[in-house]
Amino acid sequence: MPDTAAHLDGNCLAGPLSEILSVEPTTAWWRCPECARSGPLAELHVYGPEPGLTARCPGCAYIALRLVREEGHIWLTLGSGTGAFRFPVA
Repeated sequence: MPDTAAHLDGNCLAGPLSEILSVEPTTAWWRCPECARSGPLAELHVYGPEPGLTARCPGCAYIALRLVREEGHIWLTLGSGTGAFRFPVA
């Protein structure tokens, strides 16, 4: 499990997610499939920035999402799944 003292709060995801979502990301709620904890995006523990941002459940450290930037694109993986979405960005 990552060192919990080194995490940021989920508010740091607002900028990157606003580039690919048409809603204000900080208004989103998340429910953990592992421990059933739910709450706003801001409560997630975020690790990074390199090689990308990884947001984890503050209750059990389950991966909520991963966001990785590369030139011209953002990759978004939801949960600990193996697939990812690729979004073009300016």
